[in-house]
Amino acid sequence: MEKIKNRNRMLVAVVAVMMLLVYFVPIWQVNLKAPMYPEGLGMHIWLYNVTGSEEFDLRNINLLNHYVGMKEIHKSMFPEFLVLPYVMAFMILGAIITLIFPRRFMVHLGLGNLVLVAAAGLFDYYQWGYDYGHNLKEGAPLVIPGMAYQPPLLGCKELLNFVACSWPHWGGWLLVACGLLLVYIVVDEYRFMRRQKESV
Repeated sequence: MEKIKNRNRMLVAVVAVMMLLVYFVPIWQVNLKAPMYPEGLGMHIWLYNVTGSEEFDLRNINLLNHYVGMKEIHKSMFPEFLVLPYVMAFMILGAIITLIFPRRFMVHLGLGNLVLVAAAGLFDYYQWGYDYGHNLKEGAPLVIPGMAYQPPLLGCKELLNFVACSWPHWGGWLLVACGLLLVYIVVDEYRFMRRQKESV
């Protein structure tokens, strides 16, 4: 039940603010490039929605996907959007409680929660991508036997004449920064505790 240092307590406040900012920026992005789309098409995944990078990008992606039998992408196909805002609110609440009761075990708990949520989110995204790219509608205008269109989990991948790239967006990088800050606090507190024991 040891208290954390005041400096690390302030870093927890920074984590809370960064998590709050995640509500206002996309978490993930998927970009498509092809000769007929030199400027590319993009899709943004938010805590609560999915949108195109530009006004008509999502509509154009859905039109292209229709030709190979992929499902139309829209907000209602992601039940996770009903839960994710509350999950983030829970983690922000945890950070606020840590500010009020700045204990080391609370920082460990916050880091553990963030890692679990991130792992679950990536696994869920992978499963969605697999289903989206493999379970194609019958009777599509363009059928290539044995071809699947699963987008990459992270990085770039060729899909026919398209190159699909999947990366964190600003919200994703904010969450990465939150994780790194919490790791720093845990390590710093461990070193501080060890120095205290050695000085006794």
